[in-house]
Amino acid sequence: MTAIADDPRQQALSAMRRKRALALAAPMLVLAYLAYVFVAFDVAGLMQRAKMDNAVILLSDAVSYKVHVTRDNRSDALAVSVEGSRRATYPEDRIPDWIRQDGDRTLIELAGGHSVTYDGPLVSYDHPDFGPIRITIADPILLELPQPGPVPDFINASDARVVVTTAAGRLTVTRTRADTFRYFWGWELFFFDLQSRFHGMSAGALASAVAGGERLYAEMPNWQAVVRDFWTNSIWRHGDVFFAIGETALMAFLGTFGAAAIALPLAFLAAQNFTPSRWLRFVVRRVFDFVRGVDALIFTIILSRAFGPGPMTGALAILITDSGSFGKLFSEALENTDQKQIEGVQSTGANAVQRYRFGVIPQVMPVLLSQLLYFLESNTRSATIIGAIVGGGIGLMLTQAIQTTADWEKVTYYMVLIVLLVIAMDALSSWLRRRLIKGE
Repeated sequence: MTAIADDPRQQALSAMRRKRALALAAPMLVLAYLAYVFVAFDVAGLMQRAKMDNAVILLSDAVSYKVHVTRDNRSDALAVSVEGSRRATYPEDRIPDWIRQDGDRTLIELAGGHSVTYDGPLVSYDHPDFGPIRITIADPILLELPQPGPVPDFINASDARVVVTTAAGRLTVTRTRADTFRYFWGWELFFFDLQSRFHGMSAGALASAVAGGERLYAEMPNWQAVVRDFWTNSIWRHGDVFFAIGETALMAFLGTFGAAAIALPLAFLAAQNFTPSRWLRFVVRRVFDFVRGVDALIFTIILSRAFGPGPMTGALAILITDSGSFGKLFSEALENTDQKQIEGVQSTGANAVQRYRFGVIPQVMPVLLSQLLYFLESNTRSATIIGAIVGGGIGLMLTQAIQTTADWEKVTYYMVLIVLLVIAMDALSSWLRRRLIKGE
């Protein structure tokens, strides 16, 4: 029996059977886990509730803008504005040429032969394929279709509201107002708002004005006026965005480097080869565990209640959390130092501070710098979210744009700036690694 049990061939077969069983068990466990996730997270219900048309509208709003043509049905006053903003309302003498007024009658030309007409209590949507759709403003609102039958899917009608949505635009009619939305690609008013005298200029005309054309503002040359009007754009707020990006980067810098400055001396107290006292090491390590275990967002909420909102509060939240992370990483790096180099410095008669400065720091500095620069990149992204809570940086502006649910092109703009900021931080950290670690 012992010979059979010790037979190498039998042992090999047993090992192969165990590996085969493990190879089959692993995929089965993964499939079982995915099945649990499918049921626990109600994936089927999520797919049923998903509205892809809303996703399409969201993506479209991110790369386009819409012009609102609004008529007040009580006063017959007409207003034309970009995204419905009062700061982006066209003056009466500069209304787009696809809107024509003839007394109380207004004709709005949309793409693809579609058009909308405001004519007293009657609002018409002319659909080239379906026919004219007539809406009479009364109580209740009356809808008249060009052909009998059920109301088509692109019309949502009730006694108080009628919405016509097509690829050419959207018409919304209530008893108090009529709104027509026409979409255009691009980010309107990105460079100059409607108050700027450079608005509507072509690239060539703008270049000629900057190069030496007649001054449009008597108090300054055109090139200064271009910079000023772009910087003070009341719609896109480029000046405010620039300072917000600076606040986000500042939060990341202060939080990261402040945490490193605090964690480095404490890391010596947590390292076994530098602190003989077991109880002191235990206390310091548990402090690191505590501040590392609580997420920075939690510290952000606590600190904002204590000190109020602001970028400094966000920087302190990053500093506290990263102090624990740096303390753990730095202490582990210190425990892996070579004692021979420290002993060599000690043999020259160096004191404790000199031994740490010339025997320890040169060994761990490349590791510490690498970890510090990585956290700097990561905290640049974290500062965006933290800024949304404490009211500072680009995160606040991003949250405000999302909450309006109208300016999704601004959301896209801010997200692009955040990505560029992260890329800039990555390039900076790579340059610092080459200079400080590799010595290039």
